[in-house]
Amino acid sequence: MDFDFSDDQVSLRDAVARWVDKGFSFERRHGIAKAGGRTREVYGELAELGLTALTVPDSHGGMGFGPVEAMVVMEELGRGLVNAPLAQGALMAPALLATGPAELKDAWWPQIADASALVVLAHQERAARYRLDRVATRAVAQGGGYTITGVKSIVPAGDEADAFVVPANLGGADDDDSGIGLFLVERSAPGVTLRGYPTQDGARAAELTLANASAQLITTDGLAVLQAAVDIGIAALCAEAVGVMDRLLAITVDYMNTRKQFGATLASFQALRHRIADVKMQVELARSMSYYATLRLADPEPRRRQAIAQAKVQIGQSARFVGQQCIQLHGGIGVTDEYIASHYFKRLTMIEMQFGDTLHHLGEVSDRMQETAGALV
Repeated sequence: MDFDFSDDQVSLRDAVARWVDKGFSFERRHGIAKAGGRTREVYGELAELGLTALTVPDSHGGMGFGPVEAMVVMEELGRGLVNAPLAQGALMAPALLATGPAELKDAWWPQIADASALVVLAHQERAARYRLDRVATRAVAQGGGYTITGVKSIVPAGDEADAFVVPANLGGADDDDSGIGLFLVERSAPGVTLRGYPTQDGARAAELTLANASAQLITTDGLAVLQAAVDIGIAALCAEAVGVMDRLLAITVDYMNTRKQFGATLASFQALRHRIADVKMQVELARSMSYYATLRLADPEPRRRQAIAQAKVQIGQSARFVGQQCIQLHGGIGVTDEYIASHYFKRLTMIEMQFGDTLHHLGEVSDRMQETAGALV
């Protein structure tokens, strides 16, 4: 099987890498994080590269690229530790709106493409854990439209977003997956309240409270669309994690080649070289599963969801191993806020928890293997 990237994909990767090297130094990122993590300006710079238009159809001002191009971009952004919400705003949001009415797409896809609007998914609820099919937020038909009441937690870049895609229950029980709809709620709508806060990885999130907030219906078949969009987000996270791990490994190797102990560099000790070899193996395992997740995004739902869960398990395991080993090889300096490695470690920790932690996705993999696991029947 040929895993080489096309010329266009290589050019795209190189363009992102050049921007990271010239425009997003660690000092800039650290300053943004210390100032609260607002990255709308950075998001605008990504728009100038065309990245916010990456998956928007060309009929609506986008580039019409697919999952592989998104993976290439996210891996490079991971290497640079770019904390702008590109995956949420440019990859997931277009997919969430794709099944909506034409007037909704005509209004929002061009704004997503040129970054004049940031649209993010607001789906997490306190009682739902990582389940997408448990929704307590309620939608009520009213006056030819809908109003929504509920609370969504840890909305990425929530207090910087212009609109939210909100899953809401259309009348069934909280765990009735047949009654979930998707709605677009504008930030300026009456009844919308936001409480923003910085996250430990230098980005931002918000609590979104909706009190009879006006909303536009995207689709009444919300769960299937939500699952597909979250899978896109997980595949993007996997690619980002590979970039983060790649760079953290390089930082650690460079440190070991310069730091001396007992009159010799750390890289000269065989036991430490073996540990770096183990780290490299975990990075490559993660890379292969990132490719696997991306290539399975076009598969039918059961196969796609299983592949995504398998990839997230490997990414979570690799991220934990790589992060812990690299920080330990640094010693005390590795956890200081002024040193770059600690920020890569924090991002890996956040990636492991987003869209379901390793244990959650291990359960997902197990559930989908029940028909083939155990003794032959």
